[in-house]
Amino acid sequence: MSAFTSMFNLGSASMPSVVPNFSLGGVSASVLDDAKAKAAKIESSAENKLEAAKTAVATGGQQAAAKVQGKSIALYSPEYYYTCALGGILACGSTHALVTPLDLVKCRKQVNKDLYKGNMDGWSKIMKTEGGVRGLYTGVGPTLIGYSMQGAAKYGFYEYFKKFYADLAGPENAVRYKDAIFLAGSASAEFIADVALVPMETVKVRMQTTFPPFATGAADGLKKVVAAEGSGALFKSLPSLWSRQIPYTMMKFWSFEATVAQIYSMIPKPRSECNKLEQLGVSAAAGYIAGVFCAVVSHPADTMVSKLNAPIKAGEAKPTVGSIYGQIGFAGLWGGLGTRIVMIGTLTALQWLIYDSFKVAMGLPTTGAAAPAKKD
Repeated sequence: MSAFTSMFNLGSASMPSVVPNFSLGGVSASVLDDAKAKAAKIESSAENKLEAAKTAVATGGQQAAAKVQGKSIALYSPEYYYTCALGGILACGSTHALVTPLDLVKCRKQVNKDLYKGNMDGWSKIMKTEGGVRGLYTGVGPTLIGYSMQGAAKYGFYEYFKKFYADLAGPENAVRYKDAIFLAGSASAEFIADVALVPMETVKVRMQTTFPPFATGAADGLKKVVAAEGSGALFKSLPSLWSRQIPYTMMKFWSFEATVAQIYSMIPKPRSECNKLEQLGVSAAAGYIAGVFCAVVSHPADTMVSKLNAPIKAGEAKPTVGSIYGQIGFAGLWGGLGTRIVMIGTLTALQWLIYDSFKVAMGLPTTGAAAPAKKD
């Protein structure tokens, strides 16, 4: 352009009459210089807009990524397991506290099968003699604390061990032996969870099977048990608790996972096409079915836990599993089973519903599939 302009200027010098200057109102300008200036202005504007667009895209992408990162939880990350543990607290602590009236009658019937004719008879007598509705919730404090601690360990460690064992097995074996992975993961989780539960379980049973209750609450009961029998008394029933809770939890998680898979195989659309409400309905239904199996499998050990933690009369020797079985026999192990089926079925259905609802609220999928194998 500059060479062309120079040529033009030379032409103007030699032939002034041929190439005239244009003027308007006393202001003179070269047509080519004006065009060049406008082109430069347009180019500069375009570059500025391009840079602005790049900045906007980059900033928007960063904001979008930050938004997603702030609301999402990566599967099998520490945050994922913490979230599952919190869901376990909500699921177990609240539901066990809710069914305290059922648990109260069940525990007392296990200690003395002739005490009440049934749930309604037991509740009526308790309300008349033990302070109304408040009496029905005897032991609710240690129940809430103990089962909240147990729930955190049970659900959090189940999710962890399920993934851990799936990774050990490898992709093909994780699918082939998924039932074994569910059973091993739940057993490992419950082994830890019962250690967290047993002190409050001891206090709860003492409060519920003593007339009147020997303590006013969890802290008072804990202090009195330790003062009277030492801290070891809080863990006396741990082997029996393991014998009750580990089979119970193995059945609870395995039968739940199996029932979920069976339900989805029977409905006309795949799970991926079911909305969250439908998936939560499957969780609740599978939870109740699993609860019935759990109650039957774990009831004899549950009876033993109640007997071992029942108050001892003056002069009596501390009971053992052998001495208790000698007194009540095999049939006696099944006292209160009907009440426990109702309680555990309802309890388990509510637990899975609460747990999976919390997971969905946190942006996680509902429970019911084997963990994927670890990627190299």
